[in-house]
Amino acid sequence: MITMTRHRLFWPAAALVALLLGNLVVSPRFFAIEIRDGHLYGNLVDILRNGSPLILIAVGMTLVIATRGIDLSVGAVVAVSGAVACVQLGSTSMLVAVATALGLCLVLGAWNGWLVAGLKIQPIVATLILMVAGRGLAQLITGGQIVTVSSGPFLAIAGGYLLTLPLSFLIAMAVYALTSLVVRRSALGLLLESVGGNPEASRLSGLRSGRLIWLCYVFSALCAGVAGLIISSNVTGADGNNAGLWIELDAILAVVIGGTQLTGGRFSLGGTVIGALLIQTLTTTVYALGIPSQETLLFKAVVVTVVCLVQSPAFRAKLVKRRRRPEPPAVQAKPEKVEVAS
Repeated sequence: MITMTRHRLFWPAAALVALLLGNLVVSPRFFAIEIRDGHLYGNLVDILRNGSPLILIAVGMTLVIATRGIDLSVGAVVAVSGAVACVQLGSTSMLVAVATALGLCLVLGAWNGWLVAGLKIQPIVATLILMVAGRGLAQLITGGQIVTVSSGPFLAIAGGYLLTLPLSFLIAMAVYALTSLVVRRSALGLLLESVGGNPEASRLSGLRSGRLIWLCYVFSALCAGVAGLIISSNVTGADGNNAGLWIELDAILAVVIGGTQLTGGRFSLGGTVIGALLIQTLTTTVYALGIPSQETLLFKAVVVTVVCLVQSPAFRAKLVKRRRRPEPPAVQAKPEKVEVAS
């Protein structure tokens, strides 16, 4: 049992299971799954489908954080991707619209990577530029309007099913599986951990860390672009102002909950997926409990704080020390001196 609790995925998985069981107590039919028109329906399926964009963004964010970086622009890239695709769908085919949107996302990711790896600008500052400018670019593309679409193939990205499972979730899992295969079955994962763990040693060993960092930001933008397509397909339109708003914060939380440290180095893609599902389950729980919108963020913050504290080895060590604190030794009474009369 002790060995199991030391595994990096134990506490995120335990928190996810505890949250799901809590929903089961409140709603006995929370785990109920039905088959309608050959597709699976239910709360668990909704969590997988609605959590797909967050999984995609969090996977890309994991590689960026592994190199001691951060990408605050993914929410804006989501908006740009959806805006380009929806506007292009009015005059071109879906494949051309999707390719154009993802191509622009690659350019935006290359811009972030150039600022960080080429000009050596702090990642939080470099990506903050696109976080602000990207929203303006999305508004410029859509003309400040909400662009609606009715293309069946495009709407199937978020609303379609394959093998009874949501197509969006299968897309997210395919990206996760391919990323895991590349970074764990090749030297790429080790190189990323080396760059994030000890940049100076990597430089002295002749490793071209700048190129790796650049690629991570390009990949993060690509994942955000795919997530933007799913979100736009889900709402049947592009909203440059609200699409992907603050999703970068949820992605960072998912990465941290999954066991990846913001200081770089070792990372866990599996933990990131569990963290993303935990965040989405928490959102579903908020809606199921009918918590007022003004209290939603506070509720999520409290739960996330508790999860982070529980999986913190230092915090658990302090709790154990308090429980095992030895009792102070009892003070022995000194024997009284008996005077003998002479």
